[in-house]
Amino acid sequence: MRSRKFAQIDVFTAVPYKGNPVAVVLDGEGLSDAEMQAFANWTNLSETTFVLPVTDPAAGYRVRIFTPKAELPFAGHPTLGSAHAVLQAGLANAREGRLVQQCAVGLVDLNVAEQGLSFKLPRYALEELSDPEATAWIGTPIKGAAKAVNVGPTWLVAELASVADLETLDHDAARLAAYYVPLGMTGASIYAVEGDRVVVRSFAPGDGIAEDPVCGSGNGAVAAFRLAAGQVGDGDSYVASQGRQVGRDGSISIRIDGADVHVGGQCVTCVEGSVTL
Repeated sequence: MRSRKFAQIDVFTAVPYKGNPVAVVLDGEGLSDAEMQAFANWTNLSETTFVLPVTDPAAGYRVRIFTPKAELPFAGHPTLGSAHAVLQAGLANAREGRLVQQCAVGLVDLNVAEQGLSFKLPRYALEELSDPEATAWIGTPIKGAAKAVNVGPTWLVAELASVADLETLDHDAARLAAYYVPLGMTGASIYAVEGDRVVVRSFAPGDGIAEDPVCGSGNGAVAAFRLAAGQVGDGDSYVASQGRQVGRDGSISIRIDGADVHVGGQCVTCVEGSVTL
Protein backbone atom coordinates (compact mmCIF):
# COMPACT_ATOMS: atom_id res chain seq x y z
CA MET A 1 0.00 0.00 0.00
CA ARG A 2 1.15 3.56 -0.63
CA SER A 3 -0.04 7.14 -0.53
CA ARG A 4 -1.80 8.32 -3.69
CA LYS A 5 -3.01 11.79 -4.67
CA PHE A 6 -6.74 12.19 -4.23
CA ALA A 7 -9.46 14.78 -4.84
CA GLN A 8 -13.20 14.91 -4.32
CA ILE A 9 -14.99 17.10 -6.82
CA ASP A 10 -18.54 18.43 -6.65
CA VAL A 11 -20.00 18.41 -10.17
CA PHE A 12 -22.81 20.42 -11.79
CA THR A 13 -22.50 23.22 -9.25
CA ALA A 14 -20.33 26.21 -8.40
CA VAL A 15 -21.48 25.96 -4.75
CA PRO A 16 -19.66 23.29 -2.73
CA TYR A 17 -21.85 20.40 -1.52
CA LYS A 18 -24.81 21.28 -3.76
CA GLY A 19 -23.87 19.07 -6.73
CA ASN A 20 -22.85 15.44 -7.15
CA PRO A 21 -19.49 14.42 -5.66
CA VAL A 22 -17.04 12.09 -7.37
CA ALA A 23 -13.94 10.65 -5.72
CA VAL A 24 -10.87 10.81 -7.97
CA VAL A 25 -7.72 8.80 -7.28
CA LEU A 26 -5.21 10.71 -9.36
CA ASP A 27 -2.64 7.91 -9.37
CA GLY A 28 -4.41 4.61 -9.90
CA GLU A 29 -1.56 2.75 -11.57
CA GLY A 30 -0.85 -0.67 -10.07
CA LEU A 31 -4.23 -1.14 -8.39
CA SER A 32 -6.11 -4.34 -9.17
CA ASP A 33 -9.73 -4.45 -10.27
CA ALA A 34 -10.68 -5.79 -6.82
CA GLU A 35 -8.80 -3.00 -5.04
CA MET A 36 -10.48 -0.33 -7.16
CA GLN A 37 -13.91 -1.85 -6.55
CA ALA A 38 -13.31 -2.16 -2.82
CA PHE A 39 -12.28 1.50 -2.55
CA ALA A 40 -15.29 2.62 -4.62
CA ASN A 41 -17.54 0.68 -2.26
CA TRP A 42 -15.81 2.30 0.73
CA THR A 43 -16.27 5.88 -0.53
CA ASN A 44 -20.02 5.18 -0.72
CA LEU A 45 -20.37 7.72 -3.54
CA SER A 46 -22.31 7.03 -6.71
CA GLU A 47 -18.97 6.88 -8.61
CA THR A 48 -15.24 6.78 -7.92
CA THR A 49 -12.64 7.14 -10.68
CA PHE A 50 -9.01 6.10 -11.04
CA VAL A 51 -6.67 8.06 -13.31
CA LEU A 52 -4.26 5.84 -15.26
CA PRO A 53 -1.66 6.14 -18.02
CA VAL A 54 -3.21 6.33 -21.49
CA THR A 55 -3.05 3.43 -23.92
CA ASP A 56 -4.33 5.56 -26.82
CA PRO A 57 -2.02 8.44 -27.79
CA ALA A 58 -5.03 10.51 -28.87
CA ALA A 59 -6.12 10.80 -25.22
CA GLY A 60 -4.88 13.25 -22.63
CA TYR A 61 -5.65 10.93 -19.72
CA ARG A 62 -7.44 7.65 -18.95
CA VAL A 63 -9.94 6.78 -16.24
CA ARG A 64 -11.77 3.76 -14.94
CA ILE A 65 -15.16 4.45 -13.37
CA PHE A 66 -16.72 2.41 -10.55
CA THR A 67 -20.03 2.53 -8.69
CA PRO A 68 -20.12 0.93 -5.21
CA LYS A 69 -20.95 -2.37 -6.93
CA ALA A 70 -19.60 -2.44 -10.49
CA GLU A 71 -17.45 -0.79 -13.15
CA LEU A 72 -19.13 1.46 -15.71
CA PRO A 73 -18.00 1.95 -19.32
CA PHE A 74 -18.87 5.65 -19.10
CA ALA A 75 -20.61 8.09 -16.77
CA GLY A 76 -21.27 11.79 -16.99
CA HIS A 77 -20.47 13.52 -13.71
CA PRO A 78 -17.35 11.35 -13.15
CA THR A 79 -16.12 12.44 -16.60
CA LEU A 80 -16.48 16.13 -15.76
CA GLY A 81 -15.16 15.74 -12.21
CA SER A 82 -12.16 13.69 -13.33
CA ALA A 83 -11.34 16.21 -16.07
CA HIS A 84 -11.52 19.05 -13.54
CA ALA A 85 -9.21 17.17 -11.14
CA VAL A 86 -6.74 16.18 -13.85
CA LEU A 87 -6.50 19.74 -15.17
CA GLN A 88 -6.12 21.17 -11.67
CA ALA A 89 -3.36 18.66 -10.87
CA GLY A 90 -1.54 19.43 -14.12
CA LEU A 91 -1.76 15.82 -15.33
CA ALA A 92 -3.19 16.91 -18.70
CA ASN A 93 -3.66 20.14 -20.61
CA ALA A 94 -6.46 21.36 -22.83
CA ARG A 95 -5.48 22.20 -26.38
CA GLU A 96 -7.49 25.02 -27.94
CA GLY A 97 -10.23 24.35 -25.40
CA ARG A 98 -10.34 20.61 -26.08
CA LEU A 99 -9.48 17.65 -23.86
CA VAL A 100 -9.83 13.93 -24.65
CA GLN A 101 -10.64 11.30 -22.03
CA GLN A 102 -10.02 7.61 -22.54
CA CYS A 103 -12.34 5.22 -20.71
CA ALA A 104 -13.96 1.85 -21.30
CA VAL A 105 -16.44 3.26 -23.84
CA GLY A 106 -13.57 4.72 -25.90
CA LEU A 107 -12.49 8.33 -26.41
CA VAL A 108 -14.68 11.10 -25.03
CA ASP A 109 -14.31 14.69 -26.27
CA LEU A 110 -14.51 17.46 -23.68
CA ASN A 111 -14.74 21.21 -24.12
CA VAL A 112 -12.95 23.38 -21.57
CA ALA A 113 -14.32 26.90 -21.19
CA GLU A 114 -14.54 29.63 -18.55
CA GLN A 115 -18.17 28.75 -17.83
CA GLY A 116 -17.33 25.11 -17.15
CA LEU A 117 -16.63 21.76 -18.76
CA SER A 118 -18.78 19.79 -21.18
CA PHE A 119 -18.55 16.42 -22.90
CA LYS A 120 -20.03 15.07 -26.09
CA LEU A 121 -21.97 11.85 -25.60
CA PRO A 122 -19.67 9.24 -27.15
CA ARG A 123 -22.69 7.36 -28.49
CA TYR A 124 -26.39 6.88 -27.98
CA ALA A 125 -29.09 4.52 -29.19
CA LEU A 126 -32.77 4.34 -28.31
CA GLU A 127 -35.14 1.39 -28.08
CA GLU A 128 -38.83 1.65 -27.21
CA LEU A 129 -39.92 -0.33 -24.15
CA SER A 130 -43.32 -1.92 -24.77
CA ASP A 131 -43.40 -4.10 -21.65
CA PRO A 132 -45.88 -2.49 -19.17
CA GLU A 133 -43.60 -3.59 -16.32
CA ALA A 134 -40.97 -1.14 -17.59
CA THR A 135 -42.88 1.77 -16.06
CA ALA A 136 -45.24 0.07 -13.59
CA TRP A 137 -42.83 0.98 -10.78
CA ILE A 138 -43.37 4.72 -11.40
CA GLY A 139 -46.84 4.76 -9.91
CA THR A 140 -48.13 7.61 -12.10
CA PRO A 141 -48.96 7.76 -15.84
CA ILE A 142 -46.23 8.73 -18.28
CA LYS A 143 -46.40 10.74 -21.50
CA GLY A 144 -45.91 8.59 -24.59
CA ALA A 145 -43.67 5.53 -24.42
CA ALA A 146 -40.61 4.87 -22.31
CA LYS A 147 -37.33 4.09 -24.04
CA ALA A 148 -34.09 2.37 -23.17
CA VAL A 149 -31.39 4.92 -24.03
CA ASN A 150 -27.86 3.54 -24.32
CA VAL A 151 -25.25 6.25 -23.75
CA GLY A 152 -22.59 3.83 -22.49
CA PRO A 153 -24.70 3.02 -19.47
CA THR A 154 -28.31 2.31 -20.48
CA TRP A 155 -31.05 4.35 -18.84
CA LEU A 156 -34.78 3.79 -18.87
CA VAL A 157 -36.14 7.24 -19.80
CA ALA A 158 -39.73 8.40 -19.47
CA GLU A 159 -41.52 11.76 -19.32
CA LEU A 160 -44.13 12.72 -16.73
CA ALA A 161 -46.93 15.17 -17.38
CA SER A 162 -45.83 17.80 -14.88
CA VAL A 163 -42.94 18.86 -12.68
CA ALA A 164 -45.22 18.44 -9.67
CA ASP A 165 -45.76 14.78 -10.59
CA LEU A 166 -42.01 14.31 -10.83
CA GLU A 167 -41.19 16.12 -7.59
CA THR A 168 -43.72 14.04 -5.64
CA LEU A 169 -42.89 10.77 -7.40
CA ASP A 170 -43.13 7.91 -4.89
CA HIS A 171 -41.61 5.08 -6.87
CA ASP A 172 -41.27 1.38 -6.10
CA ALA A 173 -37.49 0.95 -5.97
CA ALA A 174 -37.59 -2.85 -5.59
CA ARG A 175 -39.88 -3.22 -8.60
CA LEU A 176 -37.65 -0.90 -10.65
CA ALA A 177 -34.52 -2.89 -9.78
CA ALA A 178 -36.29 -6.19 -10.50
CA TYR A 179 -37.06 -4.92 -14.00
CA TYR A 180 -33.81 -3.30 -15.11
CA VAL A 181 -31.09 -5.33 -13.39
CA PRO A 182 -31.72 -8.56 -15.37
CA LEU A 183 -31.62 -6.49 -18.58
CA GLY A 184 -28.20 -5.03 -17.79
CA MET A 185 -29.54 -1.48 -17.54
CA THR A 186 -28.16 1.17 -15.19
CA GLY A 187 -31.40 2.60 -13.84
CA ALA A 188 -34.09 5.12 -14.72
CA SER A 189 -33.98 8.84 -15.49
CA ILE A 190 -37.42 10.44 -15.40
CA TYR A 191 -38.08 14.02 -16.44
CA ALA A 192 -40.78 16.67 -16.82
CA VAL A 193 -40.93 19.96 -18.71
CA GLU A 194 -42.94 23.09 -17.92
CA GLY A 195 -42.15 26.04 -20.18
CA ASP A 196 -38.39 26.58 -20.03
CA ARG A 197 -38.09 24.48 -16.89
CA VAL A 198 -36.65 20.96 -17.26
CA VAL A 199 -36.38 18.79 -14.13
CA VAL A 200 -34.77 15.34 -13.98
CA ARG A 201 -34.60 12.59 -11.34
CA SER A 202 -32.38 9.48 -11.68
CA PHE A 203 -32.68 6.20 -9.78
CA ALA A 204 -30.34 3.18 -9.72
CA PRO A 205 -31.22 1.17 -6.58
CA GLY A 206 -29.79 -2.05 -7.99
CA ASP A 207 -26.34 -0.38 -8.02
CA GLY A 208 -26.76 0.89 -4.47
CA ILE A 209 -27.79 4.38 -5.63
CA ALA A 210 -31.32 5.04 -4.39
CA GLU A 211 -31.36 8.44 -6.12
CA ASP A 212 -28.43 10.00 -7.96
CA PRO A 213 -28.14 13.64 -6.84
CA VAL A 214 -27.18 15.04 -10.28
CA CYS A 215 -26.56 12.60 -13.12
CA GLY A 216 -24.61 13.48 -16.27
CA SER A 217 -25.26 10.33 -18.29
CA GLY A 218 -28.88 10.32 -17.14
CA ASN A 219 -29.33 13.88 -18.39
CA GLY A 220 -27.53 12.96 -21.61
CA ALA A 221 -29.99 10.09 -22.06
CA VAL A 222 -32.91 12.45 -21.43
CA ALA A 223 -31.51 14.89 -24.01
CA ALA A 224 -31.14 12.09 -26.58
CA PHE A 225 -34.73 11.02 -25.82
CA ARG A 226 -35.98 14.59 -26.27
CA LEU A 227 -34.01 14.98 -29.50
CA ALA A 228 -35.53 11.79 -30.92
CA ALA A 229 -39.00 12.97 -29.85
CA GLY A 230 -38.57 16.33 -31.61
CA GLN A 231 -38.73 18.29 -28.36
CA VAL A 232 -35.31 19.81 -29.11
CA GLY A 233 -33.28 20.11 -32.30
CA ASP A 234 -30.04 21.29 -33.86
CA GLY A 235 -28.80 24.48 -32.22
CA ASP A 236 -31.05 24.22 -29.17
CA SER A 237 -29.81 24.41 -25.62
CA TYR A 238 -31.37 24.25 -22.18
CA VAL A 239 -30.46 23.94 -18.51
CA ALA A 240 -31.95 21.09 -16.47
CA SER A 241 -32.18 21.05 -12.70
CA GLN A 242 -31.74 18.00 -10.51
CA GLY A 243 -31.18 17.08 -6.89
CA ARG A 244 -33.52 19.22 -4.82
CA GLN A 245 -35.38 16.12 -3.58
CA VAL A 246 -32.14 14.96 -1.91
CA GLY A 247 -30.91 18.34 -0.66
CA ARG A 248 -28.81 19.34 -3.69
CA ASP A 249 -29.33 21.92 -6.43
CA GLY A 250 -27.49 20.87 -9.57
CA SER A 251 -27.60 22.58 -12.96
CA ILE A 252 -26.87 20.63 -16.15
CA SER A 253 -26.30 22.46 -19.43
CA ILE A 254 -27.45 20.64 -22.56
CA ARG A 255 -26.52 21.70 -26.09
CA ILE A 256 -27.59 20.03 -29.33
CA ASP A 257 -25.24 20.25 -32.31
CA GLY A 258 -26.73 18.35 -35.24
CA ALA A 259 -27.14 14.82 -33.91
CA ASP A 260 -24.57 15.36 -31.15
CA VAL A 261 -25.55 15.86 -27.51
CA HIS A 262 -23.25 17.92 -25.28
CA VAL A 263 -23.61 17.81 -21.49
CA GLY A 264 -21.87 20.33 -19.27
CA GLY A 265 -21.68 22.10 -15.96
CA GLN A 266 -19.45 23.69 -13.39
CA CYS A 267 -17.18 21.83 -10.97
CA VAL A 268 -15.67 22.74 -7.61
CA THR A 269 -12.98 20.93 -5.60
CA CYS A 270 -14.13 20.10 -2.07
CA VAL A 271 -11.38 17.75 -0.84
CA GLU A 272 -7.68 17.54 -1.74
CA GLY A 273 -5.06 15.30 -0.24
CA SER A 274 -3.99 11.67 -0.39
CA VAL A 275 -5.34 8.20 0.28
CA THR A 276 -3.45 5.06 1.22
CA LEU A 277 -4.12 2.29 -1.28
